[in-house]
Amino acid sequence: MLKYKGGHKVGKGTYWNFGTGDRIDISDEGILPGDRKAVYFRMPATGILVFGPIMGLLYAIFLPFIGIAMLVKLVLQKVVGEVSILTRSAASFGWRPSESYLAGKKNGEQKEAEAEPDESSKDD
Repeated sequence: MLKYKGGHKVGKGTYWNFGTGDRIDISDEGILPGDRKAVYFRMPATGILVFGPIMGLLYAIFLPFIGIAMLVKLVLQKVVGEVSILTRSAASFGWRPSESYLAGKKNGEQKEAEAEPDESSKDD
């Protein structure tokens, strides 16, 4: 087992916490410092020297893909943002909170009757 948590009783070896960069050398037996959130890996110093350049190589290999993924994410955020603004402006339901239609909307016949004056008033 290469992975240990803080507070565990461990045997002889070198333990590395990559989160903080701490190296703990234990000569016989001991308890790793820190709480259960602290993660230590048991690895000799030569293992770290070999592991470092391999991680750097993987980073260099995947860096172009990371850049492309970030560019695609940025473009998609802009496009989705613009589309959402357009759909919000186009989606109007004709409801105005400051107006109330308690009597209901007038239909076409009532509007025409109100627009035409009475013919009996013209004769006078």
